[in-house]
Amino acid sequence: MLDGNFRNGVDRLVRPVGHLLVRLGVSANFLTCVGLVMSVAACLLIGNNRLQLGLVFLILTAVPDLLDGAVAVAAGTTSKRGAFFDSTADRITDGLLLCGIAWHLADTKGGTIMLLPMAVLAVTALISYERAKAELLGYEAKGGLMERAERMVVLGFGLCFDVLLVPVLWIMLVLTSLTAIQRFFKVWRQASNDISSPNNQS
Repeated sequence: MLDGNFRNGVDRLVRPVGHLLVRLGVSANFLTCVGLVMSVAACLLIGNNRLQLGLVFLILTAVPDLLDGAVAVAAGTTSKRGAFFDSTADRITDGLLLCGIAWHLADTKGGTIMLLPMAVLAVTALISYERAKAELLGYEAKGGLMERAERMVVLGFGLCFDVLLVPVLWIMLVLTSLTAIQRFFKVWRQASNDISSPNNQS
């Protein structure tokens, strides 16, 4: 949702920064690697119950992720390989952040509540799979209530205020599940239209 509504505006804002970083010799792949390192640090800090510091590194994870595309465009190095690396890094980051939260909950609350961030991670993976599979089949599967940008923002609130972390995770689980359903039916309608198209009838 945020990605669709604000992406063009964000791209305009970061484009000059991308040109500056290219002049400084910074590559898109380097920024993606920096983001991965920051996400490892965030995972370890969150897992060790230092949530506010983990939030700082969550932000430091998001900044390179925001800029790597602008750098690739400015340098003229956009490629399928870079897009694959960036997408893979995003999935790793998602896993690290939510595993760090599961670690924190297991340490501070015990019981089965640690399964909650794992459930969020599972549905998040489903959302990503739906988009990847849809695009492979030639369909459009972007959009929904809780895309990656929204997840990072909402997760940040949970890390900022420890008392909100579990409620925030429940909200994320519900909204990511709704997003998965939205994407499923979006692709289902496109595929159904192809089946009913006169060109596909014998």
